[in-house]
Amino acid sequence: MGRKKLERFEDNAINYNVVEDGKDNFCNLVGKWRESHFKNSNDLVVELGCGRGEYTVGLGEKFLDQNFIGVDVKGSRIWVGSKYAIENKLDNIAFLRTQIEHLDRHFGLQEISELWITFPDPRPRDSDEKKRLTSPKQLEMYKSLLKKDGWLKFKTDNTPLFDYTLELLKGEVKVKNLEYTHDLYQSEYMEEHHGVKTKYEKLFFDKGETIKYMKFQFVD
Repeated sequence: MGRKKLERFEDNAINYNVVEDGKDNFCNLVGKWRESHFKNSNDLVVELGCGRGEYTVGLGEKFLDQNFIGVDVKGSRIWVGSKYAIENKLDNIAFLRTQIEHLDRHFGLQEISELWITFPDPRPRDSDEKKRLTSPKQLEMYKSLLKKDGWLKFKTDNTPLFDYTLELLKGEVKVKNLEYTHDLYQSEYMEEHHGVKTKYEKLFFDKGETIKYMKFQFVD
């Protein structure tokens, strides 16, 4: 492991806005993120697979009256967003280092107001379907953690993953108010990304890929 990565891990271990294994609050904030970590009652917005936290930080800067948590297993990536948030005194931003399939070990039932999935690994092999962040099992977990009528919003450049998810939502997974576009930046939903682009979104967009976007609510 490189020295730079080790230094980032050391920072994460002391940074108050990073929740990870080894810290007292890891797995102890279930249902209590607002009162115990953020010290307020504001809505909780969670980004899955946040990487360096561009989206989490971008939204947190724009909406100071909401709480934002970026979730990723890569500590070196989380460090980037954590450092920026601390330097800019953005106390409404935090990062959770864990595997997304363990999300229900860290959040209580109906605790989350809004979920974002931004440019996840498409897991194209059929054998990896269960590992996709929009698999039926994952969606069922998200449903339990989202508030009633909470929104799940999904952005990707990957057409097969987008179409796979869309097929699920029109079939076995029951949702309502489903809206979507295969070209976000040429659609009526353009303003809904709030002008925030992740590293990978910029990369794909510059290569001429269209950005797909959908949003929906689960049926009770």
